[in-house]
Amino acid sequence: YHDLKGTLHNHSTWSDGVNTIEEMAGYCRDSLKLEYLGMCDHSKSAFYAKGLSIERVLQQHEEIDHLNRKLGGDFHIFKGIESDILNDGSLDYPDEILTKFDFIVASVHSNLRMDEDKATARIIKAVENPHTTILGHPTGRLLLSRKGYPINYKKVIDACAANKVVIEINANPLRLDLDWRWHQYALEKGVWLSINPDAHRNEGFLDMHYGVIVGRKGGLTKEQCLNALSLQEIRQFFAQKK
Repeated sequence: YHDLKGTLHNHSTWSDGVNTIEEMAGYCRDSLKLEYLGMCDHSKSAFYAKGLSIERVLQQHEEIDHLNRKLGGDFHIFKGIESDILNDGSLDYPDEILTKFDFIVASVHSNLRMDEDKATARIIKAVENPHTTILGHPTGRLLLSRKGYPINYKKVIDACAANKVVIEINANPLRLDLDWRWHQYALEKGVWLSINPDAHRNEGFLDMHYGVIVGRKGGLTKEQCLNALSLQEIRQFFAQKK
């Protein structure tokens, strides 16, 4: 757990979270002793979760700039978004908006009943989008209540390897997705994994504990874990991806 230097993919009051960005940043810095926070509120298609219109994206970026000035240089808030993967595999903002984010988590939230071929093609198209940094909860499963999206894991992981896209280990104990049984294949292909809490309140950051356990079970080491990078290292990672 102590190898983790930051937390990516988190939701604030801007969409369906409980805490403000400032509250989350303070908690991560002061209580968890982390170096950075990645905000990834829901995108505009997620209307049920107060997804951000383009205007609100720009307003949120102003707030993050203000908070980064206030926090000083030892802690940083990165501008991210959890962008919905639409039915055809595209992301739900135009390129001129996608370029404004530091990183993008692309996730499926709708039409979870496609057959395997269509579902796989949909995700691969999103992975091939040059703006996609991380593939979020690849199957959308909710343990004990909802089966995962039917995908060809090898094809999706191979596409992530070819496009240098990170795959999320969603640390929420109801998800734990990417499933640990596929971690080794991803790692052998050179794909990085990221232990993301998908926190919607400060207490949600603690779910990273479960992500560490399931990552360990799948054979993940800190050398291929995105949020084990230091603040300086992850800045360079995001810059190279852009």
